[in-house]
Amino acid sequence: MPLVRIDLNRAAPPDRAHIIGDVVYAALRAAANVPENDKFQIITRHEAGEIVAPEAGYLGVTYTDDLVMIQITWNAGRSVEIKRALYRQIADGIAARAGIRREDVVINLVEVVKENWSFGNGAMQYAPA
Repeated sequence: MPLVRIDLNRAAPPDRAHIIGDVVYAALRAAANVPENDKFQIITRHEAGEIVAPEAGYLGVTYTDDLVMIQITWNAGRSVEIKRALYRQIADGIAARAGIRREDVVINLVEVVKENWSFGNGAMQYAPA
């Protein structure tokens, strides 16, 4: 189960957040074999200056006010190839559907063990009984 946090500028067009969420979910399904309906997302819009990135850029990448930060928490164990494909599909999809430069898509993965999830009822649905 991925938990996706999407942070973007409040000045972005109203539909941008949902477009980005749909792109991330589609990429997770295609690249990482995430099950259907496994879509848990927290989308937060920020005022100017509340999303901070180096003005001079970082690792050869420069950023604009369209910067979107995406953090995905998911189960550990996927290969580097899967992660690489996921990053590419997310950046390409957001560029195509939301008109945001690929450079303005920052993605962070947080990997956890399966027993660190509860989907309700205080149960550990992924852990053996």
